[in-house]
Amino acid sequence: MSPLKIYKENYSDATVISNRFIDEYMKEANDAQLKIYLYLIRMISANLPTSISHIADKFNHTEKDVVRALKYWEKNKILTLEYDDSKNIIGIRLQDLDKMPTAEIVPLAAKMSFVQDQPSTVSPAIVEEPVKAFEKPVYSNDDLKAFKNNEQTAQILFIAEQYLGKTLSMTEVRTILFIYDYLGFSIDLIDYLIEYCVGKDKKEIRYIEKVAMNWAEENITTVKQAKTRSSKYDKAVYAIMKALGRSNEITDKEVTFVKKWTSELGFTNDIILAACERTALATDKHRFEYTDGILIKWKAAGIRHKDDIAALEAQFQKTKNTANNKAVAGKFNDFKQNSYDFASLEQEILSN
Repeated sequence: MSPLKIYKENYSDATVISNRFIDEYMKEANDAQLKIYLYLIRMISANLPTSISHIADKFNHTEKDVVRALKYWEKNKILTLEYDDSKNIIGIRLQDLDKMPTAEIVPLAAKMSFVQDQPSTVSPAIVEEPVKAFEKPVYSNDDLKAFKNNEQTAQILFIAEQYLGKTLSMTEVRTILFIYDYLGFSIDLIDYLIEYCVGKDKKEIRYIEKVAMNWAEENITTVKQAKTRSSKYDKAVYAIMKALGRSNEITDKEVTFVKKWTSELGFTNDIILAACERTALATDKHRFEYTDGILIKWKAAGIRHKDDIAALEAQFQKTKNTANNKAVAGKFNDFKQNSYDFASLEQEILSN
């Protein structure tokens, strides 16, 4: 197929989009996130005011959809949000992508102020900065009722009930509201989240919530990212279990070990498997704990690559041999100090 010819007529009323945004950010964003970001560029370029409610009406979204999109771009560090004392969004600063990476936020135009033509209905819990502890907001019965009656969010509950094979309890509804409302998961991502957990025969809402929080910590915002992460993680865990001679389903405690090795200690899979291989040769019991001990020592020794392991073990063997030689020399000196007659001792051994 021949390439397209693209013609551009002369005109002055235009909005400039960074090539870096197109090359690096656009492909991972969903429809709502793209529309809202482009609209912000348009409004700032023309120095026009807007508001969350105005953007929501413009694209037929809810205000929460707009806030989720803004927080998505904030996570990707191409804008920052400013709040009033009630945690309502009052300003946005867009970063100049052509000057990244820099620590300073450089606005493309003057600070954008939102028109307060009507009070925002966005809950303060929605727009708070997410923290790793994920301090869950308290949802009232009115919140739950509104969530269940909303056409879009009712779809999430229907999907969850189909996967879990039961009517959801109020606790389960609250958890799904938390995932959608606070963690900012889209309907598609929640759909895949539940499908993924149920596929692992994990239907407990607490397990689903834990997976969702893990994904949120890893800034996973699309189904594609979740699938890529799940595929890599499942393969890595399977390889580790196999190397340790385990064939059963991995436990929560063992998952904690794996996360520690990859996230906290920062080891790649080949180094973890090398530790597992040494563990399998050394012990039949407590293999995860034994592997953990090896990896902690390797971390302290500055291991970064697999080649570093061979160098460390060679140095260890050299030190061990030196210590053994010193021990033998020490014993030899003791023999000399005791004035043994080695010729007589040899003759005595031969005569017996």
